[in-house]
Amino acid sequence: MTAPPSQTNTATGSDVVELLPLRAAYLPSDHVQIEVRGLTDDGSLSLWSLGELVTTVEARGSGVVDLGVLPVGTYGVELTTASLTADSSSQALARTAVEVTADVRSRLRYGFVADYAPGRDLAPVIDMVRRLHLTGVQLYDWAYRHADLVAGGEDYRDALNRPVSLETVRRLTGAIRDAGSRSFGYAAVYGVGRAEWPRWEHAALLTPSGPAYGLADFLSLVDPAEPSWLDHFTQDLGRSIDAVGLDGFHLDQYGYPKRAVRADCVTVDVADSFVTLIDAVRERLPDSHLVFNNVNDFPTWRTGKSPQDAVYIEVWEPHVTLGSLGHVVARARGVGDGKPVVIAAYQHVYDSAPAVESDLATAFTMATLFSHGATQLLAGDGDRILVDPYYVRNHTVEPSTAALLQRWYDFLVEHDALLLDPSVVDVTGAYAGAYNDDADVTYAHAAVAREAEAGAVWRRVARAGNALVVHLVNLVGQEDTLWDAPRLPVGHPGPGTLRVRRTGPGLPRVRVADPSTTPRLVEVAVVADGDHAVAQLPAPHVWQIVVIDDGAGQARS
Repeated sequence: MTAPPSQTNTATGSDVVELLPLRAAYLPSDHVQIEVRGLTDDGSLSLWSLGELVTTVEARGSGVVDLGVLPVGTYGVELTTASLTADSSSQALARTAVEVTADVRSRLRYGFVADYAPGRDLAPVIDMVRRLHLTGVQLYDWAYRHADLVAGGEDYRDALNRPVSLETVRRLTGAIRDAGSRSFGYAAVYGVGRAEWPRWEHAALLTPSGPAYGLADFLSLVDPAEPSWLDHFTQDLGRSIDAVGLDGFHLDQYGYPKRAVRADCVTVDVADSFVTLIDAVRERLPDSHLVFNNVNDFPTWRTGKSPQDAVYIEVWEPHVTLGSLGHVVARARGVGDGKPVVIAAYQHVYDSAPAVESDLATAFTMATLFSHGATQLLAGDGDRILVDPYYVRNHTVEPSTAALLQRWYDFLVEHDALLLDPSVVDVTGAYAGAYNDDADVTYAHAAVAREAEAGAVWRRVARAGNALVVHLVNLVGQEDTLWDAPRLPVGHPGPGTLRVRRTGPGLPRVRVADPSTTPRLVEVAVVADGDHAVAQLPAPHVWQIVVIDDGAGQARS
């Protein structure tokens, strides 16, 4: 990977300088405040909106800098000192990003927690919430039992014998809320443990051979819409809010069965039952924030329009390539009525490959998801990422991975309007290619492909407001397009040539950004070529975005 801008401040003698927003997201009435850590000299914070300088504020050593009340939007923040200028983002001593929003539900940058031991230090978790701008945190396996969430008292062992302190859970929900985020308590919508099974076996979903469907050897499955279960489940969620102060729930399932016979001989379409359950939870808990897990895209087509706060999909085989991830996101956005889309793509690769190869796999996964308008559930618990569906079996990150995540999540937030806005639409087929001849990129040393193709630059074009956004994912040097496999070093396609059809007499404005090398939008030179305009683009690393404003009004000098 290309190294991020250095965070070593040799001028002031501080080893690490960092910017941390006090909140993952700010309301329009909030003062936007940034904590400066490790700075022993005077400097300044510059605030940027899609490459345009908004304001500059002094930073006198470490401490909290108040940027004031800002308009709704997303911003990049850069720290410079007297020895550096703010002309180039690559020279910034440290960077972060901030979001100001009137509706925190409109985005879900999702993380997790899986440790509730008594007396746990929560500071690393909250730092991660702030550092990665996580607007939701899943509290995984916090409950006493799957079918009896809060019956264990104040301290207990969970269903898989891990210690849980409700005092720790309460501190977590409060601290997450104070950091401008939300806590979602994990709740399986149809799983029942052995001790509770006699009460619920009348609602069992049965295999064709007779026994109830189950998970491993400790859970059996019931019809989530069976009336007595549904009443119990929704009441249990309400009791959980009262007990520990959750903001909402992560409603989980296991992807099977899709149709089954219930113990009372009723044939159940489980997709319909999931919709019934989501509707019932929303009716019982109208203010709660809800996320339902569409395991392997089942049944996104039915639940996407349900009254929940995101379209969340946990992917498995056959969704194993970068291209398949893009198609999953496109389908989810198509049925989600503008809800944020989150993909749980567990990077198992870290268990078998060195960090440098695994970090590249994660970068390609993020490039695919972010460029298609989705986010990834991956990071949590302070210094961990997910490599397994049982979140307790997570992976402690290397410094390179932590730096990668911070850099890319900052990039995601700063360029939100170009990436995650529900109005962004893919227009590749209408703009690119020889027949259209409206906007395209070529490389002297690499092919350009419309789909994810090993050895090529994967090119897509989106429309964001009045701008075109060209996404360039560099698969040069790769032998396949698997998202959860070790990656070879990134190949070099050389500079690119952008050719754009002009709208009027003026020249379009062209800017580029790249989370690996150029984190803020910067302009590139544009020249006329008849009815077209041409710009030379720097070579992409993993992912580059090119923003084109058509400049129809008047000629640009």
